[in-house]
Amino acid sequence: MKPIRLPEPPGSPTKGVPDIFEGGVYSVIRRAVIIGNGFQASENQSIGLVRALGLSDKQVLYRVTRPSGGINEWLRWLPVSIHKAVYYIIRQLFGYSRVISRRGGDRLLPLSTENGGGGLSSILEADVKNIVTMARETSEKDGPLLIVACGRDTISIASSIKRLASDNVFVVQIQHPRSHLNRFDLVITPQHDYYPLTPSAQEQVPKFLRKWITPREPPDSHVVLTVGALHQVDFSALRSAAVTWHDEFAPLPKPLLVVNIGGPTRFCKYGTDLAKQLVASLHNVLVNCGNVRISFSRRTPEKVSKFILKELGSHPKVFIWDGEEPNPHMGHLAWADAFVVTADSVSMLSETCSTGKPVYVVGSEHCTWKYADFHKTIRERGLVRPFTGLEDISESWSYPPLNDTAEAANRVHEAIAQRGWRLRP
Repeated sequence: MKPIRLPEPPGSPTKGVPDIFEGGVYSVIRRAVIIGNGFQASENQSIGLVRALGLSDKQVLYRVTRPSGGINEWLRWLPVSIHKAVYYIIRQLFGYSRVISRRGGDRLLPLSTENGGGGLSSILEADVKNIVTMARETSEKDGPLLIVACGRDTISIASSIKRLASDNVFVVQIQHPRSHLNRFDLVITPQHDYYPLTPSAQEQVPKFLRKWITPREPPDSHVVLTVGALHQVDFSALRSAAVTWHDEFAPLPKPLLVVNIGGPTRFCKYGTDLAKQLVASLHNVLVNCGNVRISFSRRTPEKVSKFILKELGSHPKVFIWDGEEPNPHMGHLAWADAFVVTADSVSMLSETCSTGKPVYVVGSEHCTWKYADFHKTIRERGLVRPFTGLEDISESWSYPPLNDTAEAANRVHEAIAQRGWRLRP
């Protein structure tokens, strides 16, 4: 008997509707597989999207792992499969030696274990064959799989799953895969990833190199453009964090200024020069702040964190998080009255701009290429202002909160519906 599909208004609820009226169990996506790369910023985007789709309690995380440490740090530019093959050959050539010579033996580099340590052994390895087999063998009972991947190392895995099990999966790739976008059902990427196509970018690249700069074509209909990065911060998460951190943050004098400090990147280079600028500006605004809380990221250079600790660590209004658990990040987002964020982190800026509270940026003048384009966009939309030290933090201002994750989730729903499937928790 052919399943019956009844017309209904767009976005109408599906809870309590028998599967026969939804095209059968085969067309209902009930679970998600996340393909991660071991980097928190990337995996947070996938987890955030799955959360927005209502499948956070039905997700499984697989991870693409590279050998790490020692000589492997010089091999990270290779595709994952080639990196592992080269590393295997090196291990065979050097037997079980724990060191390998670099540059004629002037320094010894330790070889790492295959799984890279750091607790990765507790995460399932992203094996294409195993995931494809699971998708095929369970689709009749549990329906198709939603595959969500993010980051360069996940591209080959996600595209292979799509190629081998296209009837049983819907594959979403977050961040631009650079080429052959038709390998995925949907691509979600920030609009500044298309900066290389703009006249401004073209002027910066010599003509003989332009054909090597990606992307080479404008986005098509199955590309979803966002302003910033996806994440897990939404109204529900902020409300929960406000309750969890109430006892610590509620008694603090207002206004509460939260300062998030990242670290230099390829296109946002800075050092203690920016730290000195930040400290000087913070000293100027401390007079109209009730409390200032400062957090560093994993990328913050030690010389930067030490300088800030030296200059501000003893100030009675300033608290600097020591990196020990529990991480107060969500509490900061929920309870802060305003934020100061270094310009290097698209993720941190995306999260803070989703609160609708004042966000001040320091160091955007150090950013180049597509990251300069990102900062231009969020300034023009009124999401951020430069941090000069002349601000009165007690004076609030607002804007429509950045809502990239929810908007991307809506586009996923639409794309799945166009395929004749439905996504339901």
